[in-house]
Amino acid sequence: MSNYPLTEVPVGPTPPRIAEVSRNTAETRIHVKLNLDGTGKSRLSTGIGFFDHMLDQIARHGLIDLDIEAEGDLHIDGHHTVEDVGITLGQAVHQAIGDKKGIRRYGHAYVPLDEALSRVVIDFSGRPGLVMDVPFKSGMIGAFDTQLTHEFFQGFVNHALVTLHIDNLKGDNAHHQAETVFKAFARALRSALEIDPRSVGTIPSTKGSL
Repeated sequence: MSNYPLTEVPVGPTPPRIAEVSRNTAETRIHVKLNLDGTGKSRLSTGIGFFDHMLDQIARHGLIDLDIEAEGDLHIDGHHTVEDVGITLGQAVHQAIGDKKGIRRYGHAYVPLDEALSRVVIDFSGRPGLVMDVPFKSGMIGAFDTQLTHEFFQGFVNHALVTLHIDNLKGDNAHHQAETVFKAFARALRSALEIDPRSVGTIPSTKGSL
């Protein structure tokens, strides 16, 4: 029989993980409101239909209640709007997650859609880093420039302070490629942000901070 004492796991309600962030510049006006422990409800208005569709995947498959209102200089192109939504969403997630006590920290997901397959791995490391390999088969999906996918995730990682690896492993249709990326991101995010009942109240790092 072991002589080590049993570890008592802290119990108690988890504080609400909600945030509301606004970002106003000469190019965009962004407002993000979220609940990390929601049911996947969303209210989205960015002026770019396909981008709204992708943000809805984050809410639905990440089980995050998400409201995003964005006004940007779309008469130029979608760059500033998409990038600034990524920045503001990252700020909101960082604010909502607080000190990161009890989270699983790491998350990964593979998501298929017909011929397309993507893998996303995330670490709430406190160190921003993005490695992305998505060879889109088309430059545009509706009014959405596929190059802006990278700008969205770059803005997110810089302000959520996460390490993020995104790989589209297979795909011939750009819509399918993008959708598998955003769905896999949502599932990985959900997994990483879940509270681990075995480590409630503790920081998931040997350093003691993230």
